[in-house]
Amino acid sequence: MKRLVPLAALLLSGCIFGGGHTPPTDQRRTGAPGPSARQTQMCHADLKRIGVAFNPLPNRDRGGGCSTIGTVQLLDIGVPVTNLGAMRCGLARTFSGWARNAVAPAARQILGSDLVKIETFGTYACRAVVGVASNRLSGHAIANAVDISAFVLADGRRISVLDDWSSPDPQIRAFMRVIHSSACKRFGTVLSPDYNSAHRNHFHLEDDGAHFCR
Repeated sequence: MKRLVPLAALLLSGCIFGGGHTPPTDQRRTGAPGPSARQTQMCHADLKRIGVAFNPLPNRDRGGGCSTIGTVQLLDIGVPVTNLGAMRCGLARTFSGWARNAVAPAARQILGSDLVKIETFGTYACRAVVGVASNRLSGHAIANAVDISAFVLADGRRISVLDDWSSPDPQIRAFMRVIHSSACKRFGTVLSPDYNSAHRNHFHLEDDGAHFCR
């Protein structure tokens, strides 16, 4: 069995939370223009450079402030991921980096097993924010968010946000906190079960520049 890295060292290396505690603003959820064609092209080049397979998707204004502008369909990021639909290229780039360079190493080093699958609740959905008294659009409505529900390991274990965020197993708790902390350094908005009950079963990851981590 591979030697496990001491938990204290891993927690210290991953415990820098991005941003403060200022709630996300509404500006990014009002149907504002998405990334420019040049920004999207540059993002495509970045994905190719790091070996991520994807298909570019056509721009669509879906009405009611919902849109899929500058989006891609991820095909292969190095580990299977379920339920991925249209997602803005910038989000796809950040998500691929987090999965490959944070989640996979943490699984190996903390839990002693390779990551073989990430499960999600999806990406694009034309809907409002859930769990708060507001009718403002979610980041999902512009394909700029992904909800992560679980991680499957080579040894057969399935680590879920719902069941394992507060696991009695200290190594599993450490894994969850490390990957959450890493997400907070990469994504603009990261919401966990600590945010509200609507997020008890997933991490909401959004590439919005909001610097909000809970």
